[in-house]
Amino acid sequence: MQRALKALHELAAIGVLGSLACCLVLTATAPKQSLVGYAAVRQGIAAITHWILVPSLALVLVSGLLAIAVNRAYHDALWAWVKALLGIGMFEGSLLTVGASARRAADLSAMAVSGQGDAAQLAQVVRTEWGGLWVLLVLSVANILLAVWRPRLRRTVSS
Repeated sequence: MQRALKALHELAAIGVLGSLACCLVLTATAPKQSLVGYAAVRQGIAAITHWILVPSLALVLVSGLLAIAVNRAYHDALWAWVKALLGIGMFEGSLLTVGASARRAADLSAMAVSGQGDAAQLAQVVRTEWGGLWVLLVLSVANILLAVWRPRLRRTVSS
């Protein structure tokens, strides 16, 4: 059971990092000269966050929490609990910041193609998304470093 959870956790983490990297690259290289091309890229980013990022983060979170539950060594390992808290924060951030911004940017860019978009509002949404992607990427790397490094942090129980 523990090996299966570990494998699931690691595979889902690959999905998280891959989807974050894809979204960052697409955001940075989206064609600015063509509204239609830009709108298509924004739809792609929204699809990546919806179909890969959010499910992968959910799987990372659930498999990590289950791993803590079934492995007694993790119960007092503070690094495992820090990872769990970071994972919960990442999941919230992916839903509230990145996922919502990606959907909103896709909608605004589609509206711009039809001549109804607000460029200033789109720029603000993309800035929010861009910042959220970088924060999630940094938190993902921190989680990976905690899992590899496993600092000897222990909870102290006072009598």
